[in-house]
Amino acid sequence: MRDVVIVGGGVAGLSAAIFTARAGLDTLVVAGGESILARNATLENYPGFPLGVDPRLYLRMVEAQAEAAGAAFVDDRIVHAEPRVEQELEAGFELQGEAATYQGRRVIAASWPDSEYLRPLDVGRDQQGTKYVVSVDDAGRTAVDGVYAAGRIAGEPHQTIVAAGHGAKVALAAIRDGETPFYHDWIAPDGYFTERGIDLPPACEEIDEEERRRRDERARAAIREWVATAVDEEPTMHPDVEES
Repeated sequence: MRDVVIVGGGVAGLSAAIFTARAGLDTLVVAGGESILARNATLENYPGFPLGVDPRLYLRMVEAQAEAAGAAFVDDRIVHAEPRVEQELEAGFELQGEAATYQGRRVIAASWPDSEYLRPLDVGRDQQGTKYVVSVDDAGRTAVDGVYAAGRIAGEPHQTIVAAGHGAKVALAAIRDGETPFYHDWIAPDGYFTERGIDLPPACEEIDEEERRRRDERARAAIREWVATAVDEEPTMHPDVEES
C-alpha cells in the first residue's frame, strides 16, 4: 500500500511527486503515455530559463528530480479506480492498470485528458468539449476524501508554470490531510531556527556553510550535465495533424 499514487507523469503529477516524496510519503507515479508538454516546440515562458528550454529536456529534468526525492515510477495506464471497501482491509484505493493493480491511501489525478478511470469514484466531473474536468476545492480536494486532482484535469490553465504550481499545492493538501508531520521543506542556514530558541520544524533542515557550498556545487554540476547535450527528439505533433 503506497501512501500516495499519482496518476499522470506530466508537469502537475511530477511536481506533486517531488513534494510528497520530500515529505517522506511513499509515492508512486503511474505514467502512461506522453505528457502533452512534449508537443511544444520550445518552452519560453517558464521562470528560470531566460531564453527558453526544450520541453522534452525539462520533463526529463523534473522526472529525475522527483526520482531523486524518492518517488517511484511505473509505465502503465490506469483504467479503473475504486475504494477498498472490505472491512478487514486498510482504507485507501485500488487502481487497476492495463499491466498491474496499485493500491494507495491517497490518489492524485494529474492525467489530463484521461479521467474515465475516476467514474466509479463519483468525484464529480464536468464535460468540456470531448474531455472532462474534475471538480475540486481551492486545495485540489475532490468530493471523495483522499482523492485529489491537479493541473488541467482540475480545470487549471494550460501553462506549464501553472501546472507545476498547482501540482505542488495539491501535494501539500495531501500531505497535511495525512499524519505526516510537515511544516515546510525548507533548507535553512545553520541556526536559522535553533539560534532563536525554536525547535527545528518538521521536514525542515539546517545546514552549515560548508554543506551549503557542497550542495550548491553539486546542483550546478548537475545542471551543466543536463544542458550539455541537446535532446534529439522532435515535438510530438497533434494527432489531428498526423491523421490529415
